Parts: sequence; structure tokens; C-alpha cells
Amino acid sequence: MKAMIFAAGLGTRLKPLTDTTPKALLPIGGKPMLEHVILKLKDAGFHQIVINIHHHGQQILDFLEANNNFGIRINISDERDYLLDTGGGIKKAARFLQGNEPFLIHNVDILSNVDLRHLYNKHLETNPLATLLVSKRNTSRYLLFNKENKLCGWRNHDTGEVKSYYPDFDPRQYNEYAFSGVHVVSPQIFEWMEEWTGKFSIINFYLSICAKTNIHAYEMENLRLLDVGKPDTLEKAEKWITGK
Repeated sequence: MKAMIFAAGLGTRLKPLTDTTPKALLPIGGKPMLEHVILKLKDAGFHQIVINIHHHGQQILDFLEANNNFGIRINISDERDYLLDTGGGIKKAARFLQGNEPFLIHNVDILSNVDLRHLYNKHLETNPLATLLVSKRNTSRYLLFNKENKLCGWRNHDTGEVKSYYPDFDPRQYNEYAFSGVHVVSPQIFEWMEEWTGKFSIINFYLSICAKTNIHAYEMENLRLLDVGKPDTLEKAEKWITGK
């Protein structure tokens, strides 16, 4: 089972902590974010992982070497020359992810209680192009799904902006979910990405193809999820991990 961890981000919302340390190596409960995600993936049965790097990338390489890659196969997708965003990052790592089996994508700054193996198996059962872990958490930007949990559009409540490739699209007719930064993807995605080059967002990519293929939502009951992207959430993450 293959997975990819997005660890290349600049972590600008966590400055000044990220001025000298990549976000992926900021500690939570005495262990870097990256270690928490690697061990969660390993425990779920993922033993081939690719990690993309950019900001202070050498520190991540040194960390992995010092820990013997945590006893699993870890490949590096090096974006130190140019940060490719989420969609471009997946495409650049294609040589590690292509094959006959789906792969799981996990943002390095996401903590959750989701059963990753169960999410992966759900994707295998329904066989869409991608299965997105979603939640009802409060945010300004929502993905819009129909009654069959198929992605149809996107809405920004702060700006009023709506994106959809469906004609006569009415966002009020759809269910709103927040994306979690965790998704399972079939390798056929690379065929859809052929005309996409350089830096691009995976969400914009999903929105551009969702009218032609199946991008599904997966909502887990009693999901606990924390996006550790800002100083206040870093404090919440510390309490989550330590129980204090």
C-alpha cells in the first residue's frame, strides 16, 4: 500500500517557528508532525511512502536518515527548486505512485482519529477516481456534493465565489463539506493530469474534472480532525497528543 505525505509547505502561518524549521518537523507532544503521520500510515499498513520536500528540505532528509526511515520504504519527491502546490506535487511524484493500486494522500499538518485503512478500503469498494475525507467543520470554503456524495462544485462563503463545471449550477442544492487534507486516489488520475503542468491545486483539478468522472466524499462518524496550521492550533494539537 502506497501513500504520499505533503511536507513541502512554507508554513507561513506558523512564523517565526518556520523561519528555521520546516513545518513538518515542528514538535507535537515531543515528536515532529511528520513522525506522527508516518507512524499513523505505517500502523494502517502503508509501507511505501513518498514525501515531498521544499522549505528546509535537507532537515527533513536528515531527520528521516537519523530514524532509518522508520523501518519502511520512503521515497523523496524533491521540490526544492520549485514548489508545485498539491496537484503539481502529486504529478511530480507519479513515478513512485503509479501502478495498479490506489494511493493515499495525507497533509503533514493534519491530526485525526480517522481509520486510514478503512478509508482506503471504502475507496476500493466504490472505486471512484478519488475519495475525499470530509467533515462538517466550520470554514469559509466548502466542497459541494450531490445526494450521491459526488463532487459537483465549490463555494467560498466569504467572497461569494462559486466554482462548478455543471451548467446552471445552484450551490444551494448541494451538501457542503470541508475538505480534510486526506484522500485516496486511483492511479488513473495521472491520465487525467496529462494536460496539467507545473504548479496547480489538486482541488482546482478535481473541480475541473468532477463533471466527467467520480470524485466522492467520505464522511466519518465522530470524526475528530485538527488542521495544525496556526499557533493556536499547535497548542490544541499539543493538548490532543498529551491529553493535558
